Amino acid sequence: MQTKLIAIIFDNSLDRLREHGLALRSLFSRSALLAVALVLAGCSSAPHQYALQERFGSGDMHSRLFDATPEQTCEAGRRALLSQGYLINVARKDMVEGGKSFQPDAESHMQMTIRVVCVPDGGRGSVTLGFVTGVQDSYTVKKSNNSASVGVPALGSVSLPFMAGSESLVKVGSQTINSEVFYDRFFDILKRYLLEDTGIEADGQAPASK
Repeated sequence: MQTKLIAIIFDNSLDRLREHGLALRSLFSRSALLAVALVLAGCSSAPHQYALQERFGSGDMHSRLFDATPEQTCEAGRRALLSQGYLINVARKDMVEGGKSFQPDAESHMQMTIRVVCVPDGGRGSVTLGFVTGVQDSYTVKKSNNSASVGVPALGSVSLPFMAGSESLVKVGSQTINSEVFYDRFFDILKRYLLEDTGIEADGQAPASK
């Protein structure tokens, strides 16, 4: 009698375990399906669309014609950059690049990079088409705090309540300068140095539309 009773109790326990196992498997299956659905929803979300920034206009803001060789024009460009406090990064016969740092306030930093490219216009090389582009990169100060720790022989490393801070610059933006006044002023300085170097009056005219 006791043996039959034990067998009945054992069978009932097995049935309950099977029911719980099916419920757990169903719960796990639903959780897995939910996780897959969330992943697919994240992948299907479309990225933010920005309006097209480049228009390819017919203006001549970035270029001028000079009655000088490319080497003479780029040398005048190098001197023009030096006269305004730029550090020369690249100086070649056909290209000059310089950079200058600015700090509008305590939390902001800016880096201006100006590149001058000198291309011969015509077969003789006595006329040069000069291209100038300015790019301004913006940075901000990022501060991070770390808890200070001191090594104590008896206790090991102990964290103290005061914090040790560190700062780093993080790039937050980059923009090509699109200002006619900006480039007009630079070309005026370039023409002045070209006149001093060559003794030839540089036209500095905008290239004719073809």
